[in-house]
Amino acid sequence: MRILIHGINYSPDLTGIGKYTGEMGAWLVKKGHEVDVITAMPYYPQWKKNPAYAGKWWFTEKIAGANVKRCPLYVPTHVKGATRMIHEFSFFLSSFIYWFRALFKSYDLVFTPYPPLIIGFWPYIYKLFHPKAKWVFHIQDLQVDAARELDLIKSKRLLRILTKLEAFWLKKADYVSSISSGMKTRILEKGVAESKYIMLPNWAETNVVIPIAKERSMREELDIPCDKKVVLYSGNVGEKQGVDLIIDAAVSFKHMKNVLFVIAGEGASKERLKRHAAEKGGTNVLFISLQPYDKLASFLAIADVHLVVQKKTAADLVLPSKFISILSAGGIALVTADEGTTLYNMVKTNQIAHVCEPENVDVFVHTLESIITTDNSDIAQRARGYAEKNLSIDAILNEFTSRVS
Repeated sequence: MRILIHGINYSPDLTGIGKYTGEMGAWLVKKGHEVDVITAMPYYPQWKKNPAYAGKWWFTEKIAGANVKRCPLYVPTHVKGATRMIHEFSFFLSSFIYWFRALFKSYDLVFTPYPPLIIGFWPYIYKLFHPKAKWVFHIQDLQVDAARELDLIKSKRLLRILTKLEAFWLKKADYVSSISSGMKTRILEKGVAESKYIMLPNWAETNVVIPIAKERSMREELDIPCDKKVVLYSGNVGEKQGVDLIIDAAVSFKHMKNVLFVIAGEGASKERLKRHAAEKGGTNVLFISLQPYDKLASFLAIADVHLVVQKKTAADLVLPSKFISILSAGGIALVTADEGTTLYNMVKTNQIAHVCEPENVDVFVHTLESIITTDNSDIAQRARGYAEKNLSIDAILNEFTSRVS
């Protein structure tokens, strides 16, 4: 197939939507498909323009065989509702140059990861000129629902407009896909017919992210003593994650000198979180940057316990992608999720992690202390086995391409 991927994030992003979209593009090329990508300059998750792309505007590069067409965009210093909308709108405008050229090319498939919501505009226009092309509107994050339920957008009028726009894209796309059963339920409730829905979960590169012994991990490189019990949070540091809980928990562990909390990541809330840690006296918290993907397995191996936290209001709006890599690495995770959510059911049904109530510090601390003082090798084995059986990139994308071909 001739495939066009249009999304604001792509490789070399280390986390989030860009990571999975980039891996998808590379996989499609390996399978013999011709892949073009219209995307922005790399900026995520640091929310800073990648220095390697400094001074560049519109240009094309090859990444794993895909033709990646880069567009400039505004990256806000402080990420808020208003600045984020300007950020997304700037990409919408700058991508017009490549979309105008795309109108004169025939694609079999147009794939658009959402968010941002505005991502649907150019594919919709393209379909007017090329009605035989199939358009997949892929939902990684129910952005409008999250903005409403996390109170990120205050204006009810704006929320109504965004809700109507989302409904329009869902109606006009040939297929709508998402990454979890909880998101599927919400999407079908928005009026999407089940016949046009595709389950496209995030995957693990199980041949790359493998279990590694602690002795072969990055502990020495990061100057972390081998006798420390490391509680690791790795990923985006934003409002949806509710990472403040980790700082509050760390304070409760200050008497246990052998426990170190490590927060590896970037995001809109990182500096505020550092201040929160300083105010709480969190001397047992270490902040570090995200590590390169080629070191991911050895990096994840530094942890005795991995943390997958999110706010109550984010339940089934997003499915933390970091959890997929943790499972592939055979990691022992503590997940915060309410009973009945996709994440809770996934963990409980398969017994692949520990789970507790979100935003409850006392329960979180009690559960974490129990994990640290218990042998969890059986959970680690089940986690890796689950990843190998259910989350391999080949199984997931083979099924997806057979559906849309």
